[in-house]
Amino acid sequence: MTNDKVSSGAKLGFIGVGNMGGALVRAARRNTPSANISIANRSPKKAEALAAEVSCSVRSNAEIAAWADYLFLGVKPQMMGDLLAELAPALRERQGRLVLVSMAAGLNITDIQEMAGGGYPILRIMPNTPCSIGEGMILYTPGPGVTEEEERIFLEAMAGAGRFSSIPERLMDAGSAVAGCGPAFVDLFVEAMADGGVACGIPRAQALEFAAQMMAGSARLILESGQHPGVLKDAVCSPGGSTIQGVRKLEEAGFRGAVIDAVIAACEKNGNLK
Repeated sequence: MTNDKVSSGAKLGFIGVGNMGGALVRAARRNTPSANISIANRSPKKAEALAAEVSCSVRSNAEIAAWADYLFLGVKPQMMGDLLAELAPALRERQGRLVLVSMAAGLNITDIQEMAGGGYPILRIMPNTPCSIGEGMILYTPGPGVTEEEERIFLEAMAGAGRFSSIPERLMDAGSAVAGCGPAFVDLFVEAMADGGVACGIPRAQALEFAAQMMAGSARLILESGQHPGVLKDAVCSPGGSTIQGVRKLEEAGFRGAVIDAVIAACEKNGNLK
């Protein structure tokens, strides 16, 4: 599954390898040698299973904190304080540089530094689950202590995750609502499209394949053509045709308003997760 190559010798440590943390480990392993990745998880069996899958090592939280150059904190926001309090002694005793990589929604760079008890360089990121297949959209904000070289090494080491975009931290909650929560909204839409196909007589497996590939192709067309989605939508809506009738029904149901409201609700929740 890997090329076992990375331009730097950066050591990547991951604490918390649930759905998102595990996706990032798999992404890192595409470019990074197994010897440069180590993981920990509160469920040892989950860590051991993932380590066997990607051929990396398992260590304790403290051991990873003492070893890694980039320490990925893959725990829920409400668990971050306890984790960093546990890691604080190992962090204080370290020799050399360390970049903490936080993926916790709602916790800003200052929050992480205060919890860790020091002005450590922080990279705040918001990945999404498609990272596990190299098609993720990863938003990131380098904290004030992160050097350009450390940012470059991070991007090279994690390139297997997908597309990266640097944004101001003040927009992270909003970006997370679109890119981080978005896969669930898309999954719901694809499921509904497949259900519609089944209602029209298409076998379930085929209906799901049609809907998923349609979504993947449409998204790729937006990215590669650079055209506004409204223009691409108009190109499908022939005068008096079937597509415009479907669009009319979506508009009657408040489709766009519902999607906008979902993003706003997720953004507001992100801001209240501390």
